[in-house]
Amino acid sequence: MAKSLIIVESPTKARTISKYLGRGYTVMASVGHIKDLPASKLGVDLEHDFEPQYVTIKGKAKILSEIKKKAEEADKVYLAPDPDREGEAIAWHLEQELLGNPKPKSKVKSKSKAKSKSAPTEEPEGKVFRVLFNEITESAIKRALQSPGQVDMKLVNAQQARRVLDRIVGYQGSQLLWTKVRRGLSMGRVQSVAMRLICEREQEREAFRAEEYWSIAVTLSGTNPPPFEAKLYSVNGQDASIATGADAQRIVEAIQGKAFVVDSIERKEKKRNPVAPFITSRLQQEAARKLHFSSKKTMTLAQKLYEGIEIGAEGQTGLITYMRTDSPRISNEAMTEARQVIQERFGAEYLPATPNVYKTQKAAQEAHEAIRPTSAARDPESIKQYLELDVYKLYQLIWNRFIASQMVPAIFDVTRVESSPVKTAEKFLFRSTGTVMKFPGHTIVYMEGVDKELLAQKQKGEQEVEDESERQLPLLNEGEKLQLVSLEGQTVPGVLSKQHFTQPPPRYNEALLIKELEEKGIGRPSTYASIISTIQDRKYAEKVEGRFGPTETGRTVNDFLMKGFPDLINVDFTSHMEEELDAVEEGSKPWVTAVREFYGPFAADLEKAKTIPGPKDIVEPPTNLPCEKCGKMMEIKWGRNGKFLACPAYKDKPPCKNTQNFEKLEDGTIKIVPKIELTTDETCEKCSSPMVVKTGRFGKFVACSAYPECKTTKPLALGVKCPQPGCGGDLVQKRTKKGARAFFACSKYPTCEYAMWDRPINKACPTCSAPFLIEKVSKQVGRSIQCHKEECGYREAG
Repeated sequence: MAKSLIIVESPTKARTISKYLGRGYTVMASVGHIKDLPASKLGVDLEHDFEPQYVTIKGKAKILSEIKKKAEEADKVYLAPDPDREGEAIAWHLEQELLGNPKPKSKVKSKSKAKSKSAPTEEPEGKVFRVLFNEITESAIKRALQSPGQVDMKLVNAQQARRVLDRIVGYQGSQLLWTKVRRGLSMGRVQSVAMRLICEREQEREAFRAEEYWSIAVTLSGTNPPPFEAKLYSVNGQDASIATGADAQRIVEAIQGKAFVVDSIERKEKKRNPVAPFITSRLQQEAARKLHFSSKKTMTLAQKLYEGIEIGAEGQTGLITYMRTDSPRISNEAMTEARQVIQERFGAEYLPATPNVYKTQKAAQEAHEAIRPTSAARDPESIKQYLELDVYKLYQLIWNRFIASQMVPAIFDVTRVESSPVKTAEKFLFRSTGTVMKFPGHTIVYMEGVDKELLAQKQKGEQEVEDESERQLPLLNEGEKLQLVSLEGQTVPGVLSKQHFTQPPPRYNEALLIKELEEKGIGRPSTYASIISTIQDRKYAEKVEGRFGPTETGRTVNDFLMKGFPDLINVDFTSHMEEELDAVEEGSKPWVTAVREFYGPFAADLEKAKTIPGPKDIVEPPTNLPCEKCGKMMEIKWGRNGKFLACPAYKDKPPCKNTQNFEKLEDGTIKIVPKIELTTDETCEKCSSPMVVKTGRFGKFVACSAYPECKTTKPLALGVKCPQPGCGGDLVQKRTKKGARAFFACSKYPTCEYAMWDRPINKACPTCSAPFLIEKVSKQVGRSIQCHKEECGYREAG
């Protein structure tokens, strides 16, 4: 019996695929990439066409050896990583290892992208093939295996170009930041532009000066109930712009006690069409709006739904199609099944005569489908008991949007009434709008969210945004007389004037930032989650009430990059670079040419930036604030969390280690900000006083509140459990005996001796589900976030 080996990147994906295939197939997981650029050096030959120097990722040698052994025993090997650039790169590196670095066969296209049920195409020669699964279902897997192809070198080259560019910027740029700003900082080709947007928005907010404006509304009644509200729309044919209370009072006095008349009535039927099924960026935006999920959480949960979840008797089942896509296309089979579900569950009146087809954006990969359920018949409620709550919520969002995309429009009756007071010197036109839903259409299942922050940005002189919330007007006729109706709280019967102030532009939340990145062409949907995660992990931006604000470190780095790298963080340049990389993916531009066109301006900026003073080059003069411990004048220093005050005697013997937080006032003077001590539920083991969280020169720690009488201290737990089986301790930060270097160890030492140099991060690995990630820091590549299990190989872009 012939033996076949299928290689995917995820163990979960491997388990799901295995259940659909017979004993003639073995499914193995590479657990992500097996090769990458070296962690300790640039790994790109700048003198020879930017040739990347790939090495086997630390910890992957054993996995690779096992894969090679199984491949030798197999008659055929199918490379089945995800159907995108990263997946193609994994497949290519696997192929190189299995075949001994063959020359790429770039002219042969993968056959498995075809989704039709036609007869299998002729199989390419050889033993190693590429197959693509847009969804992990029995039919999709078997169809792909019937039509294998070969690695698509256009996708591989697109991935190589992006990886090489990001490494050059990350390696050379980060080294400069370590020299000019502070150790441990990093620079990124796309993240730096995202930070520029956040910093510029903050500058706009700080420069914003609110302007006063007023609105006027009247309550009117006609022959038929009920009374209704009308808002001042125009004065003498010009948009109503009321700048002051005096202006508003003048209008109120002009119309008070007046009779009104209906000038015009416009009735029309309005349709609200359904929206396309999700692409990656829209899924991230909607999950942020409706579910308050971060983009990273959304993609992690979507990965679970794609790779497979245990569903009762069905077993391990892939529930959605591939979640990294920019195409709204859906297959004919999926479209037919969705229409059948709509017919059966909602009725024929909700089904359009012909299927809804949505336009694909420029540069979208047509071989991909939209994000949809693998089976429309598998509604969220039927599988709710098998899903974690957040997984269920995301699946419900995807299912609802997909079904709604194949339904008929919602229909509204919209009435607009314009009325004006009679016998006034000026023409005051008031407008009322009524909306009544005649037929819910697709909204019975799903209605797209809106960015309320943008709707709230009505500025002075702008007209109100028309919405579709139901608001019924009485039956009225043109020429009908209307009377002012007094309501509670109105000083002038029937008339209400209200003061407003223009609002600053809102800070970006995740949905707004993704929308801005997409509209400006910065990055690609598959990278948005990584970009947003990176700027937070590196402490360049932080969320304040769900919105991004730059930290002092983020502002300082952005200011330096604005001076030293005007091309690199230029929005238009970055957008154009993305188009060039898309051209590589389409095969119309060599990847080396695209990298060379970027590297020229970058290298020139890099040399110029070396001559620009950074915070490290600027010596701050002593302040006029004495150290409360030794009396010397405090100095401004730059640390991990920004600027702080430090005693200049920190190098003396004995040293004075006093530090303080501070803020600069408008007159330039400096004010000490008291350190806030956070309470804990612990008590001191020596004196029973409450333990509090303090911040020292090496970061936060727990100390006795009775200091200096009691000097008990202990490390602060990081929220990460010790990975040693059966231990149950917490990982805490400690320092070597001389205090020169931090490390992380189990709180149960010496009972448990687990220790590591890299800082643990309380986030599960999206590839192997390990309970935490680690933050690695090196001068060569700056900061990187990766799985703590070496054999996994998961690493966030940067």
